[in-house]
Amino acid sequence: MNLQQLEYILAVDQYRHFAKAADHCHVTQPTLSMMINKLEDELGVLIFDRSRHPVVPTQDGTEILNQARRVLAEANRMKQIVTDFNGEVRGELKLGVIPTVAPFLLPLFLNDFLQQYPNLKLSISEYTTEIIVEKLKNGELDAGILATPLHIESIKEIPIYNEEFLVYAGGKEDLIRKKYVIPKDIDLKRLWLLEEGHCLRSQIINLCELKKQGNYMANLNYEVGSIDTLKRLVDSNNGITILPELAVIDFPEESRKGIHYFEPPVPVREISIVTYRQFVKQRLVEILRSEISKKIKPLVGQSESFRIIEINPSTPDKKSV
Repeated sequence: MNLQQLEYILAVDQYRHFAKAADHCHVTQPTLSMMINKLEDELGVLIFDRSRHPVVPTQDGTEILNQARRVLAEANRMKQIVTDFNGEVRGELKLGVIPTVAPFLLPLFLNDFLQQYPNLKLSISEYTTEIIVEKLKNGELDAGILATPLHIESIKEIPIYNEEFLVYAGGKEDLIRKKYVIPKDIDLKRLWLLEEGHCLRSQIINLCELKKQGNYMANLNYEVGSIDTLKRLVDSNNGITILPELAVIDFPEESRKGIHYFEPPVPVREISIVTYRQFVKQRLVEILRSEISKKIKPLVGQSESFRIIEINPSTPDKKSV
């Protein structure tokens, strides 16, 4: 058994196709198949069910794949220790970002970050919170940027910033006459929400106490998949939606007339970088957190309650509960 064989079986698990996995590993399909067959013979189990298309792991194979991820993670840890010891910033960071953060946060820092650290490769994908957590656990992602707290013991949370929620209302809404609002001011029959699976949707439901109103789903007109679509629906059809602060920073002057602030205590969401307990690239994550914080700091003046969370590296990180 060797690390190369473990990389091959993980590639097949990722692509569910031997030829595509071989291309990914830059070997021929016969070579990859032979190496996997040898591993299966050594272990005395079949890792993949080849009778199905696409191929899928067997029950035993699933456990072996999970262990392979852990073994490769520990092997990579040795490389990372040497890299950190030499003060180098290099390697790859596979990052998952929730869709209600990615389009507003990434443009703020990504270009400058990649120029500053040319030897660091960022692989970024948009996923919901649930998928990010699952991919962190199975080693497909190194870190995630999402709303916290998650209350998952195996997940480490490193807060970056808090951003407040704002109300965005169409020009014909009664709410347009109020600068400051409370959740009870929001007409649930006029509220647009993101579709199921978005943590922002859950936060808004809790904010508006919709769960206490048994049949609240009957009040919803339509569920959409992106914040940009929410804004467009309000602009063209009126109604009300609730947005995180970064989403409105680039609103044109005309659109800003529809923004309303909550009366204190202002509802906010915490955005953090999260990693799994076995994560090894801690220095890369701290560099990423630091660079994001630098880019967001100039935005503090945009709203009274928008604030950066300062992290003192010498103090313990917030404990997940």
